[in-house]
Amino acid sequence: MGTAAEREPRQERSRATRARLLEAAVTRLAESGVAGATVGAVAETAGVSRGAAQHHFPTREDLYLAVMRHVLDSRGEELRRRIATVPEGPGRTEAVVQMAVDAFTGEDFRAALQLWAAAANDPALRESILPMEERVGRELHRAAVGLLGADESRPGVREAVQATLDLARGLGLANLLTDDSARRRRIVRQWAGMLDAVLTG
Repeated sequence: MGTAAEREPRQERSRATRARLLEAAVTRLAESGVAGATVGAVAETAGVSRGAAQHHFPTREDLYLAVMRHVLDSRGEELRRRIATVPEGPGRTEAVVQMAVDAFTGEDFRAALQLWAAAANDPALRESILPMEERVGRELHRAAVGLLGADESRPGVREAVQATLDLARGLGLANLLTDDSARRRRIVRQWAGMLDAVLTG
């Protein structure tokens, strides 16, 4: 058995390998879907041996659940960073709506979407993923309420905040096949104005 000093570099290497595998899995899922994100394909993309990949993720299901946690954690960290940059005063609502839309675009979202689609036809995977998604949904809603200063005791406000998140997810889906950024900007601006009207009553 190695000393503590010898074990620490091994643990660091193991953590680094796991992180590379997770990033590679996100890329494979986003680019090739579930069919292209086998443990072997992910190992090849990460530049590690299949045996090393299977040490961390013995099955594809283990890999998918770890990827989902990784994606949700990354989205949470990005949300916290973006919250600090939201301006006060005019333009705040539009900035919050844009932040929500941005949360549903990019490689992480495309990878998560592939896992959602797989979970729709896999009860065991759905049972594992659903609680994670519900937690993140609650966190996003709570963050949006706080950033918007929304009074959810007023009729229609809670629904308007939730509709903002649903709209953001839908715009993310629309962006999968083509670059939808120009149309998204117009919709974000229009929706922010409508949302302001609900928030201010």
